[in-house]
Amino acid sequence: MNSPVLQNLELIGQGKVRDIYAVDNDHLLIVTTDRMSAFDVVLPNPIPGKGEVLTELSEFWFSKTAAIVDNHLTDDLNLVDLLDSADQLDYFQKRSMIVKRLKPLPIEAVVRGYLIGSGWKDYQATGAVCGIELQQGLEMASQLPEPIYTPATKAEFGEHDENISYEETINLIGEELASKVRDTAIEIYNFGVNHAKERGIIIADTKFEFGLDNDGNLFLIDEVLTPDSSRFWSIEEYKVGISPPSFDKQYLRDYLETLDWDKTAPVLSCQRM
Repeated sequence: MNSPVLQNLELIGQGKVRDIYAVDNDHLLIVTTDRMSAFDVVLPNPIPGKGEVLTELSEFWFSKTAAIVDNHLTDDLNLVDLLDSADQLDYFQKRSMIVKRLKPLPIEAVVRGYLIGSGWKDYQATGAVCGIELQQGLEMASQLPEPIYTPATKAEFGEHDENISYEETINLIGEELASKVRDTAIEIYNFGVNHAKERGIIIADTKFEFGLDNDGNLFLIDEVLTPDSSRFWSIEEYKVGISPPSFDKQYLRDYLETLDWDKTAPVLSCQRM
């Protein structure tokens, strides 16, 4: 899948973008590749350096949000000791995270601050987003009065994520934990929004993932506020009524929407990518 594979560690998971290796009973190695996905489909053309950008951004936000919730990063181990050879360091160093081995929750914590994407389509059809009623007369890209929490299932590789209600998350993980995940996700989103706003960027929406340790403590895991998990817009270019230019992969989704395809990977030219 367009990325080197370590031979001396067990590859226990391979997602749309990340490869996950077992280090020991307490640690994992997560490698963010240059693979590109859209609509839950991995495309054939990687984007050079993409994995390094996602990793650097995630590490930045993990650090910034540590006062809100613990995260899975750990400095217990040295990356070079986990590689097959020192020659691999150039590829793996800037795209790898050694993390605590936790139990991921079976939901994605989606927070929306603006009416765009599938939320806009849902609103046009029902006047609501994922069952949350909104006021009439909103336009594409309208800012919502308050961010809304619209969780989704975390699909297996090759499957599609599905929006679920907050009540369904209670059935999955219990009321206390569901409430904590919702409130924590909104708090992280609001923190990120304020930080980005000072730098001329709107974070329209995002998704987070969480996990638990053996004592039931909550941790932020996976990635945080990256172009793969979020929509970023320029404040200067933002307008209601259009889909604003994005600093993320929305431009790719828009292109794919123009194709007559069956959600299997189309062959894209390097110029397109």
